[in-house]
Amino acid sequence: MYKSLKIKNFTAFDQLEMYFSPGINIFVGANGTGKTHILKLIYAASDITRSKKGLAEKVNKVFLPSQEQIGRLVKRSSKSSKGFIEWVRENNVKGNEPEALKVRLSMTNHTKEANKATLSGSPKRWVEMPLDSVYIPVKDMMANAPGFRALYSQRHIHFEEVYSDIIDRVFIPPLKGQPLKERKKILTLLQEAMEGKVITKNEEFFLKNKQGELEFTLLAEGIRKLALLWVLIQNGTLLKGSILCWDEPETNLNPRLMKTVISILIELQRMGVQVFLSTHDYVILKELDLQTEKKDSVKYHAFSRDESSAEIVVNSTDHYLDISPNAIDETFGDLVDREITRSMGGS
Repeated sequence: MYKSLKIKNFTAFDQLEMYFSPGINIFVGANGTGKTHILKLIYAASDITRSKKGLAEKVNKVFLPSQEQIGRLVKRSSKSSKGFIEWVRENNVKGNEPEALKVRLSMTNHTKEANKATLSGSPKRWVEMPLDSVYIPVKDMMANAPGFRALYSQRHIHFEEVYSDIIDRVFIPPLKGQPLKERKKILTLLQEAMEGKVITKNEEFFLKNKQGELEFTLLAEGIRKLALLWVLIQNGTLLKGSILCWDEPETNLNPRLMKTVISILIELQRMGVQVFLSTHDYVILKELDLQTEKKDSVKYHAFSRDESSAEIVVNSTDHYLDISPNAIDETFGDLVDREITRSMGGS
């Protein structure tokens, strides 16, 4: 589980330090405040424990700067040409004391040391303690899966590696045996919502139900999102101790289905999955507020730009009502105020 993330002079960030919930972490804020970049950093550091790629290489593949030059990820500034990211996670091995692991990636875009990146902390120990992880991008990829992996591995195509990775995850075969009670509950919720199960034929996905087998290219994208979750839980990618990063789950999803999605995220958290998601959606925030119980662990992280310095800052809170600034809530409040004004005959 991730405990914290520290950043200096990286992409849009001057300096930032965040502390995470072991359960669900919600990122809110205006466009351009770096929410997706934080998701990608968490995912990149997680994936290297399974893919065996170097951290600098994975960060490059996930962010995809021009010519894959990692130095271009250092914030352009006249003050400094160096930056770093520091990840801290806690490794809870059954029967042992929790172990804090730290890894730091330092970079420079200085012309004399272009693209130099160094590791410090305990990178070897980090990789020795594997993490199952998944990054769900905004764009659905299951309908585009046939042939994509072969194309990506053999040709230079301009896709961030998160798209290839999510297709790799969905092709993992399902676990043997009957799912345990926790997994079975979540799978049942998903099957009821999408009215079927997912099957695969020659790298093509279908939703199988009473009417037959419907190919994913004919399914609504919101249903594909539910199907993706079903597959990841069915094949054991999302189990206790794993990491889920999800960028804007509300995209192309009917608000009525959001209740189911939030129920599933809460159950995953109770099962021991650490969740990170970014959102611009009021329904997500409100469903979390309504569905979570005292035993659940949720933290809201509000991203904004400081008015005086224009630097990105993050305010974190455990309580929905304390999110500040909360542009989502403020926008919906403004709509209500305008509706009331109009109904009362105001201009």
